[in-house]
Amino acid sequence: MSFLHPEFLYYMLPPVFILFALLLTQRESQATFFSEHVMQKLRVSANTLTLRARNALFFLMAVFMVIALAAPVIKEGEIEIQAKSADIILALDISDSMLAEDLYPNRLKLAKHKALELLKLAPNERVSVIAYAKNSYLVSPLSFDHSAVSFLLDKLDTDSITEKGTSLLSMLEVVKNNIESDKKKYLLVFSDGGDKEDFSEEIEFAKENNIVVFVIGVATPQGAPIREKNGGFIKQNGDIVISKLNSTISELAVKTGGVYIQSVNSDQDIKKMVSEIESIAKKKELKSKKIEKYIPLFYYPLGLAMIIFLIATSSMSKRKHVEVPATILLALTLFGSTNLKAGILDFKDLSDAKSAYENKEYKKAEGLYKNYATTHKDDASYYNSANALYKQKEYKKAIEQYKKAHFIDDDSEAKKYGNIGNSYAKIGDEKSLQSAIDAYKNSLKLKEDKDIEENLEAVKKALEKKKQQQQDQKNQDQKQNQDQNDQKEEKKDPEQQKKEQNDQQQNQGDGKEKQQNKKQDEKQKSQQEKQEENKKENEQKKQNESKEQKQENKEEKLDPQNSSAAQAHKQDMMSDAEEKKWLKALNNKQKTFLYQLNQDQKIQRSEDEKPW
Repeated sequence: MSFLHPEFLYYMLPPVFILFALLLTQRESQATFFSEHVMQKLRVSANTLTLRARNALFFLMAVFMVIALAAPVIKEGEIEIQAKSADIILALDISDSMLAEDLYPNRLKLAKHKALELLKLAPNERVSVIAYAKNSYLVSPLSFDHSAVSFLLDKLDTDSITEKGTSLLSMLEVVKNNIESDKKKYLLVFSDGGDKEDFSEEIEFAKENNIVVFVIGVATPQGAPIREKNGGFIKQNGDIVISKLNSTISELAVKTGGVYIQSVNSDQDIKKMVSEIESIAKKKELKSKKIEKYIPLFYYPLGLAMIIFLIATSSMSKRKHVEVPATILLALTLFGSTNLKAGILDFKDLSDAKSAYENKEYKKAEGLYKNYATTHKDDASYYNSANALYKQKEYKKAIEQYKKAHFIDDDSEAKKYGNIGNSYAKIGDEKSLQSAIDAYKNSLKLKEDKDIEENLEAVKKALEKKKQQQQDQKNQDQKQNQDQNDQKEEKKDPEQQKKEQNDQQQNQGDGKEKQQNKKQDEKQKSQQEKQEENKKENEQKKQNESKEQKQENKEEKLDPQNSSAAQAHKQDMMSDAEEKKWLKALNNKQKTFLYQLNQDQKIQRSEDEKPW
C-alpha cells in the first residue's frame, strides 16, 4: 500500500497529535475546586460518555480523516493512453448569397449553428475553420480548444471578406497549406454551391492532395432573393436575383470519397454527417502516455471516521418511548385539519381526468380538471382544463383558463404562452392574430423553440395577408360607391339639370357685368403699354442690325477668302433650342450621366459575372 498524497501525513498528523494531547491531559474546571471524592458524590450517574472519552473519539476521527486525505492506494499496473483525432476542417461560405432567407433565419446563421453543433458532437476531435468567398482565409488552425474555435466561428459574417463571389479552388489550396501531410485530410463544407456548373478542376485538385470533401448544401432548390443591409435586394440588370441551391456541388463530395447532405432546419443532418465522417475517417495517433492504475482505499478510513463521529456526538442515554395508537393517527389524518391543500382521494379525480383526456373525452376531462383547479387553486389543473377546451375548439374559454395558470419554471410558462398563441391563431381575426404574435414573443423570451418560431412567422404572414385583403376590400367598396354616384348623376332628369344651369347662370350674371367693366379698363392700359414697348424694341433692333452689318463689312474687307467659309459654318451650327432638344434625346436613352455616342457597338459582357 502507498499514498498518493503523503504530504497530508507529514504536515497534518503532528499538529493533530499535539492538539488532542493537550485536550486529553487537561483537567476539568470543577476539579480545581473540589476533590475527586466530592465530585463523585455530586455527579448524577447516567449512561453517557465522559468528556475525555468524547475527546479521544474526536482524536481518532481526525486521524482517520487525515489518512483518507493522503489517498491510500494499491498499485494494480500500468495502462497506455493514446490521443487520436481525425482532424476535421470546417469551411464556411460567407459570400453574399448566404444571406438569402430561404432557410431560417438565413443560410449563414443556420450554417454557423450546425458548425457549432458539430463541435459539441465531436468533443475529442481537432477542428480547424476556414472562411471563403472569392478568396479564402484561415480563421482557426487545428485545435482541441473548442471554446476558442466556437468564439471565432460565431463572429464570422459576410463583411469578414470584401471580395464578392465563390471560389472553392482557393479554399482547397488553403486546406492543402493548413495541413502539410501525406495522410488524408477531411474537409466539411457548408455552402449553397455558388454558380459554377463544372467542378472537375476542384475534384482533380482534391484527389491529388488527399482531401476528402463532405458537403452540406445550405439552401433550397426554390431559392430566395438576397437581402442587403439597407433592406433592399441585390439586383442584376434591373432584376432581383434569386439565389438557389446548386446541387452540382454534390459531385465534389461523391467523387472525392465524401458524402453530400442537403440541409434541414433540424440537427438531423449534422448528426448524420458526423456519423458518416467517423465511419470514413481514419484517426491518426497524436501522442501516447503510460499511466499507473491504482485501487483506491480512501473510503475505508473515511467510513471509520464517520462512524466514530456518530458515536462521539451521541449521549448513549436511556430513552422512554411513547407509543401512539394507530386509531388516533387515522382520526387525526381524516378529521384533524380542514385547511389541508390536498385530500386523500384527490389522486382519484386527477386520474379520472387524465384517463378521460387520453380517451378523447375532452368535455369530461375539462369538467374534472376545472373542478379540481377551482377547489385547490392548482395551476397545472387550470392548464390541463385549457388543453381540453382547446381540443373542443373552445378557444376563447381555453385562453381564459391558460391565463389563470402561473408557473415558476420557464419551460412550463413558455409552453403556456405558446398554447395561448395557438388559441388566438385559431380564432383568426386581425386582433387575435396580433395577440397570438405577442404570446409567441413572450414564449420565446423564456425559452427558444423552433416550432414556436415557425408559428410566429406563419402568423405574421397571415396577419399581413389579412390586412392586405381588408385594404383591397376597402378600395373595392370605395370604387363601387363612386360608380354608384356617377350613375346617379347620369340618371338625373334633364329638366332638373336645366334648372341647375339656369340658377348658376343667374348667380354669375351680376358678377359678370362688374368684371367686364374692369376688363375693358385693363385692356386699354395694356394696349397702350404694348405699343410703347414695340416701338422701343424696333428701335433697338435697327441699331443692332446696323452694328452687325458694319462688323461684317469690316471682316470681309480684312479676309475676303474666309467670308464664304464663315457663312457656311454659321449655317451648319445648331441653334440653342435645337441643341437642347438633341441633348434631351440623348439623355432619355442613356441611364447614366454619360452620353452613349457609339450606339452601334454592342458591349461584351460575361454571363458568369455575378454581383454577389
